[in-house]
Amino acid sequence: MWLFKSVFASDQIPVVHGDGVYLRVPQASDFADWRDLREASRDFLTPWEPVWPADDLTRGSYRRRMRRYARDMMADEAYPLFLFRTHDHALLGGMTLSNVRRGVCQSASLGYWMGAAFAGQGYMGAGVAALLPLAYDVLRLRRIEAACMVRNTPSIRLLERLGFMHEGYARQYLCINGRWEDHLLFARLRTDRAKPREARPDAATQWGVVPGGRAERPLVR
Repeated sequence: MWLFKSVFASDQIPVVHGDGVYLRVPQASDFADWRDLREASRDFLTPWEPVWPADDLTRGSYRRRMRRYARDMMADEAYPLFLFRTHDHALLGGMTLSNVRRGVCQSASLGYWMGAAFAGQGYMGAGVAALLPLAYDVLRLRRIEAACMVRNTPSIRLLERLGFMHEGYARQYLCINGRWEDHLLFARLRTDRAKPREARPDAATQWGVVPGGRAERPLVR
């Protein structure tokens, strides 16, 4: 049974297709692939992430993570997605639209991570490009924000290539790997001219929306 069946009342899993990749919400059955990818990428990822809890890669921790994901989506607070390669369904990484703000704001924060073996091959750029139509057209967000450490050159280039604008510099913005790190602040508006390659036209229409932008259930074709 699909873990998020209580969130999306359907027996089909919504998928957002991009250029050689696709996105979908995490499932319980992804645990082994997720654990193996994170463990193999530990040295690659830890300089750019908050300190991992000691039990972070255990099945129990993953179950708690899944429950939190479900609560966040139900509350329209965050939307986690795993990124897969189309031709062999390999798990590549993940991304999240978090800190969703409605009302007069209509914005969210974008975060992402990539497995070490798949970095630098264009997969994350394709994944974020596929995510944007979902964020703008389905979740009805107007502004997507992202922050990256000053020395994270690959992430800076990715955001700039996808039309994100550099808007500021935040001192000691996040505690990363046990240290408070300065970050560059980026944002991309729905109305920005610079547009990445969009996802397939029907990708976002697999998701339903209730007033205010909350994803309610996928539309089954």
